[in-house]
Amino acid sequence: MKEWITGRNPIYEALQARRRHFFRLRVAKGIEEKGRVVEIIRTIRGFRLPIEVVERRVLDPLGENHQGMALEASDYPYAVLKDIFERAEKRGEPLFVLLLDVLQNPQNLGTLIRTAEAVGVHGVVIPPNRAAGVTPAVVTASAGATEHMLVAQSNLAQAMQAIKDANGWVVGLEGSPDAQPIEKLRLDGPLGLVVGSEGEGMRALVRKNCDQLLKLPMVGRIESLNAAVAGSVVLYLAYQARSPQH
Repeated sequence: MKEWITGRNPIYEALQARRRHFFRLRVAKGIEEKGRVVEIIRTIRGFRLPIEVVERRVLDPLGENHQGMALEASDYPYAVLKDIFERAEKRGEPLFVLLLDVLQNPQNLGTLIRTAEAVGVHGVVIPPNRAAGVTPAVVTASAGATEHMLVAQSNLAQAMQAIKDANGWVVGLEGSPDAQPIEKLRLDGPLGLVVGSEGEGMRALVRKNCDQLLKLPMVGRIESLNAAVAGSVVLYLAYQARSPQH
């Protein structure tokens, strides 16, 4: 299977990561050759792949905000749980995994993968069914961070048990009365962080398998944060707790 990656940063990151096969680049007629555009074209020529100059309207159906460029590539290369654990081991770091329970909005998925990549998460786990996968829209939403992040499609309960078997803690994010304030929880060791879906939160079995539940402080009149925003805040707090200088 093939798909189109659109946008300059997503295309650039895909080419840098080299985890996919690439087939051809389409470039809008009259595009200004500077910055990322120059680097992308140079890389494509280095791969000896065809570059097609087309009218901008030809790119419009391939993706929103394509910025005049589209790269035909193989499907997203999903990882397996073992890859994530091995990445942590190779880096000599405590395991840091983000688990997303039936997140369905591609924008939210892309945002969380982008944050996870920025704070050094070793991998992201998503369910194989009923959840958003890594589509070209998610690649765009992540600004290409998907190309560097290991994303595994796996049963979440099994993934959570694997983290526990590796002497890790699994912490679920939710706003219920059962949840502990984040300042009472340690986030600096081997950790799996679970973020639930946009509307329903975590499913009952996933919630039950968490070692701890945490909540963010809320002093305004809005009852909760968007899943991607709340998850990103906790990811940064975990990063801060795990930093050597902390």
